[in-house]
Amino acid sequence: MKLKHLIALAALAATTQAATAHTSVTTYPLKPVLDTQPADGKVTFYFGDAAHPAVTASHGEGKASIRIARRLDGKTTSCNEALSEALASLRADAIDHGANAVVNIETSFHATKSVSATEFTCATSGSAAALKVRGELVTLEAK
Repeated sequence: MKLKHLIALAALAATTQAATAHTSVTTYPLKPVLDTQPADGKVTFYFGDAAHPAVTASHGEGKASIRIARRLDGKTTSCNEALSEALASLRADAIDHGANAVVNIETSFHATKSVSATEFTCATSGSAAALKVRGELVTLEAK
């Protein structure tokens, strides 16, 4: 009888673990994250096909892949934090390469990609939030 209970408990534990390991991919609005970015004027971000001044020089591509521990206050907060870290990485790349902007930024998680000027893609599981960002490091014409 004890063996049957152990087997049942093991099966329940395996099912529970599999259920909490599910990853969901969602889009979130960019504005809350962009509103928290430093306004130092060093690097400007343009997502998707957002309009920007003319490009005067190209400095290559910037990429960041971010995975953070999921926060207890929700998926949205976790994904916003992941995007903030990714933008900090892109900002550092831009400064290192002499760029003043990152244009055509896209976000993704595996095969799910967003090239939106208003939303970003992020994945969450029971333990983490993750995304990738990619954009062109450029110097834009002064306004």
